Amino acid sequence: MSDVVAELLGRDVSRETLAMLERFADFLIAENQVQNLISKSTEADLWARHFADAAQLIGYAPEDASWIDVGSGAGLPGLIIAIITGAPVTLVEPRRLRADFLKRASAELGLDNVTVLQAKGEAVPRARYGVITARAVASVDRLFAMTAHLSHGGTIWVLPKGRSAKWELDEARKSWQGAFRLEPSRTDPDARILIASGVRRVSRARGK
Repeated sequence: MSDVVAELLGRDVSRETLAMLERFADFLIAENQVQNLISKSTEADLWARHFADAAQLIGYAPEDASWIDVGSGAGLPGLIIAIITGAPVTLVEPRRLRADFLKRASAELGLDNVTVLQAKGEAVPRARYGVITARAVASVDRLFAMTAHLSHGGTIWVLPKGRSAKWELDEARKSWQGAFRLEPSRTDPDARILIASGVRRVSRARGK
């Protein structure tokens, strides 16, 4: 199933990277017996259902960008992005057990490009990241509110969303402006990926 990840990236994946992804897969499945990180019904389809779903996000970001993954949970998509790209990735997870898992996984894999913060997105100290992502955390409007303080003028939001993507974006446009587009997911025909840049609050004058 590692071929699925390589196909989505549009390039070969090194043997070392694949070996690290396989180690993470084993680590994740083992931890899933201790705490509910992913649905047990998707364990057998881990590469296509979860790893490939995360890998496809990489193509929407600059190669040298720093990432922040809010509500990282099982490390999806953040740890997959960190393993494949080697870029600096900050994983934000409010639940202690999951944050501890992310720290152990990062240490086990020797990922010195990963930082784990046990916090809610809105509580992360103000910083500037090149790419902001989040999976199954909150609506688009809420995500922008949670993470705006972590952005700069060139920040890109790469947000995997489900069937409600268009409705969520329409709702968010009432409070936020910027350049928005929805891309089809390559792993789920019902899902979309929201790519957003130049995100800022709608001015009061415009909102009247």
